[in-house]
Amino acid sequence: MRIGLVTEGGYPYVSGDARLWCDRLVRGLGQHEFDLYALSRTKRQETDGRLSLPPQVVGVRTASLWTTEDVAPAHGRRARRRFAEAYGELAAALCTAPEPGTPQNAAEPFGHEADRFGSALYTLAELARDEGGLTAALRSETALRVLEQACRAPHALRAARTVRLPDLLEVATRIERALRPLSLDWYEDDGLGAADLCHATTGGAAALTGLLAGHFTGVPLLVTEYGVQLRQHYLRAPEASPTVRALLARFHRRLAAEVYRKAACITPGNTHSRRWQERCGADRSRLRTVYPGMEASRFTEVGESADRADPGTLVWVGRIEPAKDLISLLHAFAEIRKEEPRARLRIVGAPADAEGTVHLGHCRALAAQLFPDEAEGVHSVGDNPVSFEEIGGPEVPDLAEAYAGGAVVVLSSVVEGFPIGLVEAMFCGRATVSTDVGAVVEVIGGTGLVVPPRNPRALAEACLALLRDPERRERLGAAARARALELFTVEQNVAAFHCIYLDVVSHAPVRRVVVDDAGEPLPFGAPAESCLPGRWTEVRRPGSGPRWAWEPGDATAPGSTTGHLQEPVPAAEGAR
Repeated sequence: MRIGLVTEGGYPYVSGDARLWCDRLVRGLGQHEFDLYALSRTKRQETDGRLSLPPQVVGVRTASLWTTEDVAPAHGRRARRRFAEAYGELAAALCTAPEPGTPQNAAEPFGHEADRFGSALYTLAELARDEGGLTAALRSETALRVLEQACRAPHALRAARTVRLPDLLEVATRIERALRPLSLDWYEDDGLGAADLCHATTGGAAALTGLLAGHFTGVPLLVTEYGVQLRQHYLRAPEASPTVRALLARFHRRLAAEVYRKAACITPGNTHSRRWQERCGADRSRLRTVYPGMEASRFTEVGESADRADPGTLVWVGRIEPAKDLISLLHAFAEIRKEEPRARLRIVGAPADAEGTVHLGHCRALAAQLFPDEAEGVHSVGDNPVSFEEIGGPEVPDLAEAYAGGAVVVLSSVVEGFPIGLVEAMFCGRATVSTDVGAVVEVIGGTGLVVPPRNPRALAEACLALLRDPERRERLGAAARARALELFTVEQNVAAFHCIYLDVVSHAPVRRVVVDDAGEPLPFGAPAESCLPGRWTEVRRPGSGPRWAWEPGDATAPGSTTGHLQEPVPAAEGAR
């Protein structure tokens, strides 16, 4: 098959999201051809460079979501009028309040407003295709006026009626950025139109790209979401005004509903993400959970060797940020020290941004306050039972050693999607104590202890229970490693997507007809066997006989100078 892989803010760049699992997927499916369509989020991501690509990647096309350059030509009067009408319909679909009596938490319906949003979106896409882009129009004064009219309409959302000019500017800017895939030239026969399947690795802009490819060329769309874009918007939105939050939430929800409606298959990374997708209107019959594939080999030595960690040591590993709630972990450890004075806590990780750096400073200050440096005698040097370390240092040379350094691995997050650190601890055969957030319970599956978030006392009691029972720790660790090897390896992830690719393509209608020399349709020119790897079939002249019957010099044999063997056409490319 020929797969159009659409990414946003990740693969094939060396930095960003989902780059590792995309690279493992492409390398694991060497029998297929991949065309990469990458959307970059920042200039730094582009300047950092790209990963080395395997030979099955036959092409790479990139576009920027961060740049504001506009190379689109000026639009004529008719195009401006078409844009104002279509953008007005889009804005009305976002600003119109729900019907009276509709529950606030009702699942996204496929009703009038959803159809209105989809129709306006495709009209804008067709206009962008005809005019060479809509970047300037989406940032124009016309767009602001149309958006303001929709906000002031009689049946508009209550939060939208009090919109101010700064709010309009911010909403219009964010919508323009989200709709930049409309202006791309990726939807022709030399782009995504030549693919047998479009695989969007995230929602948002990447899924919109696949949605437009399906609209223009009919290529089936597969959407994978290991983190639901709508959920991420809600987590990032608190700093905006209520009007901006309300309008952008409606936009992302409408876009997600349209993507889920048109996608041939949707693969959430866990049940937690699946519930979000169902609330946005995704059809359950098209949902197939595929867990992320992680490399287990680097944890084999730790997972299969005897436990050499200090039996009184707890370890936390991850990216330091407020959502990880290390403050509660430190208060819980204070309770643990009252019962087990020799217990120690190792916090291994580094902040990812300025907010994380500030949070790390607060944690260091709290640790110094809760646990003053203690000494066993008057002639010994005091030592704090809480240590802050980074991977790559002398104490923690690599990630596997970080997990090997503790008898119990702790996760204290208040917000979590798919807990990658928890799976790594399971690969290492470690007993775990986690908070009940995100997909934690689904991942653990009874092989660890789970407590409510923001409850230091419950966290402390669970840790004490494992610290005092080494046999229980060993049983839970062995069960956790067996579960991780069964569900969360690269091999199971690649095998799942291999089956999904075949299933989606086998149910997709034929988009290109194979013809003979006279231009007439060739019956059975693209047989079902063409979806299988290997040269099972070849397009040849009717009546030429099977390959095993060819003899040297046969006019119908390959390489004959007298015969005219018909060349395979793109519809039979799956036979490679």
